[in-house]
Amino acid sequence: MGRPKEFDPDRAVAEAMEVFWAQGYGATSPQQLADQLRIGKGSLYNAFGGKRQLFDLALRHYLDLRVEGLKYWLDGTGPAKDLLREALLFFVKGDLDNPDRRGCLATNSAVEFGRLDEAVATQVRGLFDQAESVFETLVARGQREGDIRSDVDAKALASMLLNATTGLHVLSRLEPGPDRLTRVVDATLALL
Repeated sequence: MGRPKEFDPDRAVAEAMEVFWAQGYGATSPQQLADQLRIGKGSLYNAFGGKRQLFDLALRHYLDLRVEGLKYWLDGTGPAKDLLREALLFFVKGDLDNPDRRGCLATNSAVEFGRLDEAVATQVRGLFDQAESVFETLVARGQREGDIRSDVDAKALASMLLNATTGLHVLSRLEPGPDRLTRVVDATLALL
């Protein structure tokens, strides 16, 4: 008889993230999480403390992935507007290609929890702050290089990009195709 597979907490958090992302926190039961992770409910509680603690870890994992992804797209070379367009269209395509139309776990969590849970709000605001900072760095570079208008504060434009990105994730959950989402991307970039 072979040794049983070792439990990998990082992999479990990543798998739990997928469940919470697809269903939301409230609609996910501890039993569904245990089934997805292929462990007993008791083991779930022993490993993570409970559903909420696992959600916090899953949300943190998601937030780290999103910041890494945004930096990957926006730290490239080339005109700032081109990088922004590629990134926004990549996010749109990713949202539309997912059959579950999950949108963004951070945005979904902000809507589900609102200000009722300060711990979740703090984590999501942290992602939004980091994303806005990445946008601001690229916008400032684009302003210096003449690709983005310089008569508007870079931080204000970064806030607009954050808002557009968040809105794109919400719209992608409902739209049958890319038409409206592409118009949002084009109009947003035209304002830059």
